[in-house]
Amino acid sequence: MKVCGLTRREDALVAARSGAAYLGVVLAPGGKRTVGFDLAARLLDGIDTRRVGVFVDADPENLHRCGEALSLSVLQLHGDETPEQVREAAAGPWRVWKAVRIRTADDFLRAAERFSDSADGLLLDGWHPAARGGTGTPFPWEAIAEHRAKLPSHVSLVAAGGLRADNVALACALLHPAVVDVSSGVEHAPGIKDPDAIRAFVAAATNLNW
Repeated sequence: MKVCGLTRREDALVAARSGAAYLGVVLAPGGKRTVGFDLAARLLDGIDTRRVGVFVDADPENLHRCGEALSLSVLQLHGDETPEQVREAAAGPWRVWKAVRIRTADDFLRAAERFSDSADGLLLDGWHPAARGGTGTPFPWEAIAEHRAKLPSHVSLVAAGGLRADNVALACALLHPAVVDVSSGVEHAPGIKDPDAIRAFVAAATNLNW
């Protein structure tokens, strides 16, 4: 599982010690949980957990610089990136997850077809008019579950959007994701995590039959 939108080192440490497989920092400018490069480096320093950087329409030079300097395991692209740009981002030792905001099953099917030859993972998030992500908006799990098998097996499905400790088991049962991604579902306020909520989410997501 992944705890994203980290802005404080103490939250990153709680997530890592609780068993989160990925720690995520938002490096795209202008968001409620955005952190600068220097803060991201201090926040993640010395924590032996896979790291995810979240970007929106970033240029390849910036993606590669951040990926190398922060030892990112995953570049998560939340903008309007094309398959060609996803392939360009993948020119490094990291994986690339393309995030898509889902309202209908057709949105999922189009994204699966469009990015199956370029992305390592497809991150499904809920659609919201005001933000690219981190809004706590779920996508229609049941509708997507009917078409889950149409995502090629080499592309990981990452489920995000509206996940909490009390619903992550249902999401996993329906979608069988490779990774579940939580941000607002473990917060007191944007970027300020609740340690107990982190622990509860990780515990709820651990050992599920995905």
